[in-house]
Amino acid sequence: MTCNVNSSGTLTRALAASRDRQTFLMVSQALAAGRTMLAFQPVVEARNPTSPAFHEGLIRILDETGIVVPAGQFVAAIEDQHLGRAIDCAALTHGLDALARVPDLRLSLNMSVRTIGHRPWMRVLDEGLERDPMAAERLIIEITERSAILAPEKVGAFMKDLQAHGIAFALDDFGSGYTSFRHFRELRFDILKLDGSYCRGIDGHGDNRFLVETLVRVGRHFGCYTVAEMVERPEDAAVLAELGLDALQGWLFGKPELIPHWHRDARTGLLEAV
Repeated sequence: MTCNVNSSGTLTRALAASRDRQTFLMVSQALAAGRTMLAFQPVVEARNPTSPAFHEGLIRILDETGIVVPAGQFVAAIEDQHLGRAIDCAALTHGLDALARVPDLRLSLNMSVRTIGHRPWMRVLDEGLERDPMAAERLIIEITERSAILAPEKVGAFMKDLQAHGIAFALDDFGSGYTSFRHFRELRFDILKLDGSYCRGIDGHGDNRFLVETLVRVGRHFGCYTVAEMVERPEDAAVLAELGLDALQGWLFGKPELIPHWHRDARTGLLEAV
Protein backbone atom coordinates (compact mmCIF):
# COMPACT_ATOMS: atom_id res chain seq x y z
CA MET A 1 0.00 0.00 0.00
CA THR A 2 1.48 3.35 -1.05
CA CYS A 3 1.01 6.66 0.71
CA ASN A 4 -0.29 9.59 -1.27
CA VAL A 5 2.14 12.32 -0.20
CA ASN A 6 0.05 15.11 -1.73
CA SER A 7 -3.09 13.95 0.07
CA SER A 8 -1.20 13.68 3.36
CA GLY A 9 0.16 17.20 2.97
CA THR A 10 -3.29 18.56 2.14
CA LEU A 11 -4.76 16.92 5.24
CA THR A 12 -2.00 18.33 7.45
CA ARG A 13 -2.59 21.83 6.13
CA ALA A 14 -6.33 21.47 6.58
CA LEU A 15 -5.92 20.37 10.19
CA ALA A 16 -3.55 23.27 10.88
CA ALA A 17 -5.99 25.73 9.31
CA SER A 18 -8.81 24.31 11.43
CA ARG A 19 -6.76 24.71 14.61
CA ASP A 20 -5.90 28.29 13.66
CA ARG A 21 -9.58 29.10 13.08
CA GLN A 22 -10.48 27.67 16.49
CA THR A 23 -7.68 29.66 18.11
CA PHE A 24 -8.75 32.81 16.29
CA LEU A 25 -12.31 32.36 17.54
CA MET A 26 -11.17 31.67 21.11
CA VAL A 27 -8.99 34.80 21.21
CA SER A 28 -11.70 36.95 19.59
CA GLN A 29 -14.24 35.86 22.20
CA ALA A 30 -11.79 36.41 25.06
CA LEU A 31 -10.98 39.92 23.89
CA ALA A 32 -14.63 40.80 23.40
CA ALA A 33 -15.45 39.57 26.91
CA GLY A 34 -12.42 41.18 28.55
CA ARG A 35 -10.97 37.83 29.54
CA THR A 36 -7.31 38.89 29.37
CA MET A 37 -4.68 39.37 32.04
CA LEU A 38 -0.94 39.45 32.63
CA ALA A 39 1.27 36.90 34.32
CA PHE A 40 4.38 38.44 35.90
CA GLN A 41 7.83 36.85 35.87
CA PRO A 42 10.79 38.37 37.73
CA VAL A 43 14.05 39.29 36.03
CA VAL A 44 16.64 39.26 38.81
CA GLU A 45 20.05 40.81 39.20
CA ALA A 46 22.73 38.26 38.35
CA ARG A 47 24.91 39.18 41.33
CA ASN A 48 21.97 39.49 43.73
CA PRO A 49 19.23 37.07 42.63
CA THR A 50 16.93 38.04 45.49
CA SER A 51 16.58 41.51 43.98
CA PRO A 52 14.31 41.86 40.90
CA ALA A 53 15.64 44.27 38.28
CA PHE A 54 12.21 44.31 36.63
CA HIS A 55 9.32 42.00 35.79
CA GLU A 56 8.08 40.82 32.42
CA GLY A 57 4.33 40.96 31.88
CA LEU A 58 3.17 38.00 29.78
CA ILE A 59 -0.28 38.13 28.21
CA ARG A 60 -2.77 35.43 29.06
CA ILE A 61 -6.36 34.84 28.04
CA LEU A 62 -9.12 32.89 29.74
CA ASP A 63 -11.20 30.52 27.68
CA GLU A 64 -14.97 30.34 28.11
CA THR A 65 -14.59 27.87 30.98
CA GLY A 66 -12.18 30.14 32.86
CA ILE A 67 -9.04 28.12 32.10
CA VAL A 68 -5.89 30.23 31.63
CA VAL A 69 -4.35 29.93 28.16
CA PRO A 70 -0.62 30.86 27.93
CA ALA A 71 0.52 33.04 25.03
CA GLY A 72 2.47 30.19 23.48
CA GLN A 73 -0.79 28.45 22.66
CA PHE A 74 -2.29 31.28 20.62
CA VAL A 75 0.17 34.03 19.65
CA ALA A 76 1.66 32.23 16.63
CA ALA A 77 -1.80 31.82 15.10
CA ILE A 78 -2.80 35.48 15.48
CA GLU A 79 0.35 37.60 15.52
CA ASP A 80 0.09 38.41 11.80
CA GLN A 81 -3.63 39.21 12.05
CA HIS A 82 -5.47 42.20 13.49
CA LEU A 83 -5.99 40.15 16.65
CA GLY A 84 -2.25 40.34 17.25
CA ARG A 85 -2.54 44.10 17.53
CA ALA A 86 -5.54 43.77 19.82
CA ILE A 87 -3.57 41.44 22.09
CA ASP A 88 -0.73 43.96 22.22
CA CYS A 89 -3.26 46.64 23.20
CA ALA A 90 -4.63 44.42 25.97
CA ALA A 91 -1.13 43.73 27.30
CA LEU A 92 -0.29 47.42 27.32
CA THR A 93 -3.56 48.29 29.07
CA HIS A 94 -2.89 45.77 31.85
CA GLY A 95 0.75 46.80 32.06
CA LEU A 96 0.03 50.50 32.47
CA ASP A 97 -2.60 49.70 35.08
CA ALA A 98 -0.02 47.67 37.03
CA LEU A 99 2.54 50.48 36.80
CA ALA A 100 -0.04 52.96 38.08
CA ARG A 101 -0.95 50.71 41.03
CA VAL A 102 2.63 49.78 42.01
CA PRO A 103 4.88 52.88 42.02
CA ASP A 104 8.16 50.95 42.35
CA LEU A 105 7.37 48.37 39.65
CA ARG A 106 9.42 48.27 36.46
CA LEU A 107 7.73 46.23 33.76
CA SER A 108 8.52 44.90 30.29
CA LEU A 109 5.81 44.06 27.76
CA ASN A 110 6.04 42.24 24.45
CA MET A 111 5.03 43.97 21.24
CA SER A 112 4.96 42.99 17.57
CA VAL A 113 6.50 45.27 14.98
CA ARG A 114 3.17 45.07 13.17
CA THR A 115 1.63 47.04 16.03
CA ILE A 116 3.89 50.04 15.40
CA GLY A 117 1.72 52.93 14.24
CA HIS A 118 -1.47 51.19 15.36
CA ARG A 119 -3.63 54.06 16.62
CA PRO A 120 -5.48 52.14 19.35
CA TRP A 121 -2.14 51.03 20.85
CA MET A 122 -0.79 54.57 20.78
CA ARG A 123 -4.03 55.83 22.31
CA VAL A 124 -3.70 53.35 25.19
CA LEU A 125 -0.10 54.50 25.73
CA ASP A 126 -0.95 58.21 25.60
CA GLU A 127 -3.88 57.84 28.00
CA GLY A 128 -1.83 55.74 30.41
CA LEU A 129 1.05 58.21 30.46
CA GLU A 130 -1.35 61.11 30.85
CA ARG A 131 -2.66 59.45 34.03
CA ASP A 132 0.85 58.62 35.27
CA PRO A 133 3.63 60.43 33.36
CA MET A 134 6.33 58.75 35.48
CA ALA A 135 5.26 55.33 34.21
CA ALA A 136 7.23 55.93 31.00
CA GLU A 137 10.52 55.58 32.88
CA ARG A 138 9.40 52.22 34.30
CA LEU A 139 8.08 50.78 31.03
CA ILE A 140 10.14 48.50 28.78
CA ILE A 141 8.93 47.40 25.34
CA GLU A 142 10.27 44.03 24.16
CA ILE A 143 10.59 43.34 20.44
CA THR A 144 11.85 39.98 19.22
CA GLU A 145 14.90 39.79 17.01
CA ARG A 146 12.79 38.04 14.35
CA SER A 147 10.22 40.82 14.44
CA ALA A 148 12.72 43.70 14.45
CA ILE A 149 14.36 42.59 11.21
CA LEU A 150 11.05 42.89 9.33
CA ALA A 151 11.20 46.70 9.28
CA PRO A 152 14.40 48.04 10.93
CA GLU A 153 13.86 51.63 9.75
CA LYS A 154 10.31 51.67 11.11
CA VAL A 155 11.45 50.12 14.39
CA GLY A 156 14.29 52.63 14.73
CA ALA A 157 12.05 55.66 14.27
CA PHE A 158 9.49 54.26 16.71
CA MET A 159 12.15 53.53 19.33
CA LYS A 160 13.73 56.95 19.01
CA ASP A 161 10.38 58.65 19.53
CA LEU A 162 9.42 56.68 22.64
CA GLN A 163 12.93 56.62 24.12
CA ALA A 164 12.77 60.43 24.13
CA HIS A 165 9.89 60.05 26.62
CA GLY A 166 11.89 57.70 28.86
CA ILE A 167 10.57 54.34 27.61
CA ALA A 168 13.25 51.65 27.25
CA PHE A 169 13.44 48.94 24.58
CA ALA A 170 14.63 45.34 24.88
CA LEU A 171 15.70 43.13 21.99
CA ASP A 172 14.28 39.71 22.83
CA ASP A 173 15.82 36.41 21.70
CA PHE A 174 19.11 38.13 20.84
CA GLY A 175 21.46 35.74 19.05
CA SER A 176 18.72 33.70 17.44
CA GLY A 177 20.18 34.59 14.05
CA TYR A 178 17.83 37.16 12.53
CA THR A 179 19.37 40.58 13.18
CA SER A 180 22.52 41.59 11.33
CA PHE A 181 25.03 43.59 13.36
CA ARG A 182 24.44 46.52 11.01
CA HIS A 183 20.79 46.66 12.04
CA PHE A 184 21.67 46.04 15.67
CA ARG A 185 24.11 48.94 15.65
CA GLU A 186 21.54 51.29 14.15
CA LEU A 187 18.59 50.32 16.36
CA ARG A 188 20.21 51.12 19.72
CA PHE A 189 18.30 48.88 22.09
CA ASP A 190 18.66 49.55 25.82
CA ILE A 191 18.42 45.90 26.89
CA LEU A 192 19.52 42.66 25.24
CA LYS A 193 17.78 39.44 26.24
CA LEU A 194 19.93 36.55 25.11
CA ASP A 195 18.13 33.68 23.40
CA GLY A 196 17.45 31.02 26.00
CA SER A 197 18.82 28.21 23.84
CA TYR A 198 22.33 29.51 24.59
CA CYS A 199 21.70 29.84 28.33
CA ARG A 200 19.97 26.58 29.17
CA GLY A 201 22.57 23.98 30.12
CA ILE A 202 25.48 26.39 29.58
CA ASP A 203 27.28 24.85 32.56
CA GLY A 204 28.14 21.85 30.40
CA HIS A 205 28.37 23.46 26.97
CA GLY A 206 31.68 25.11 26.10
CA ASP A 207 30.53 26.42 22.72
CA ASN A 208 27.52 28.18 24.24
CA ARG A 209 29.74 29.62 26.95
CA PHE A 210 31.94 31.18 24.27
CA LEU A 211 28.93 32.49 22.30
CA VAL A 212 27.28 34.02 25.37
CA GLU A 213 30.54 35.66 26.40
CA THR A 214 30.81 37.15 22.90
CA LEU A 215 27.22 38.41 22.91
CA VAL A 216 27.72 39.98 26.33
CA ARG A 217 30.80 41.81 25.06
CA VAL A 218 28.78 43.09 22.11
CA GLY A 219 26.06 44.31 24.47
CA ARG A 220 28.56 45.94 26.79
CA HIS A 221 30.22 47.74 23.88
CA PHE A 222 26.89 49.31 22.91
CA GLY A 223 25.98 50.16 26.49
CA CYS A 224 23.20 47.58 26.77
CA TYR A 225 21.91 45.91 29.91
CA THR A 226 22.14 42.15 29.30
CA VAL A 227 19.65 39.49 30.41
CA ALA A 228 19.91 35.71 30.14
CA GLU A 229 16.63 33.88 29.49
CA MET A 230 15.49 30.33 30.38
CA VAL A 231 17.73 30.02 33.43
CA GLU A 232 16.59 26.89 35.25
CA ARG A 233 19.62 25.50 37.10
CA PRO A 234 21.87 27.06 39.78
CA GLU A 235 24.93 25.83 37.89
CA ASP A 236 23.88 27.74 34.78
CA ALA A 237 23.09 30.87 36.83
CA ALA A 238 26.58 30.80 38.31
CA VAL A 239 28.22 30.55 34.88
CA LEU A 240 26.07 33.32 33.43
CA ALA A 241 26.90 35.64 36.34
CA GLU A 242 30.59 34.82 35.87
CA LEU A 243 30.33 35.70 32.17
CA GLY A 244 29.06 39.18 33.04
CA LEU A 245 25.31 39.00 32.50
CA ASP A 246 23.54 41.82 34.31
CA ALA A 247 20.31 39.91 34.97
CA LEU A 248 18.77 36.44 34.78
CA GLN A 249 15.25 35.25 33.99
CA GLY A 250 13.82 31.77 34.29
CA TRP A 251 11.97 29.28 36.44
CA LEU A 252 14.92 29.08 38.82
CA PHE A 253 13.92 32.52 40.07
CA GLY A 254 10.17 32.39 39.56
CA LYS A 255 7.46 31.18 37.23
CA PRO A 256 5.04 33.66 35.64
CA GLU A 257 2.49 34.49 38.33
CA LEU A 258 -1.06 35.68 37.88
CA ILE A 259 -0.98 36.85 41.49
CA PRO A 260 2.43 38.55 41.92
CA HIS A 261 3.91 39.32 45.30
CA TRP A 262 2.37 42.79 45.40
CA HIS A 263 -1.10 41.23 45.09
CA ARG A 264 -0.66 38.25 47.40
CA ASP A 265 -3.25 37.54 50.00
CA ALA A 266 -1.55 38.64 53.20
CA ARG A 267 -3.10 35.75 55.11
CA THR A 268 -2.30 32.83 52.82
CA GLY A 269 0.54 34.00 50.61
CA LEU A 270 -1.17 32.01 47.87
CA LEU A 271 0.34 32.27 44.39
CA GLU A 272 -1.10 31.01 41.15
CA ALA A 273 1.57 30.05 38.62
CA VAL A 274 0.95 29.26 34.97
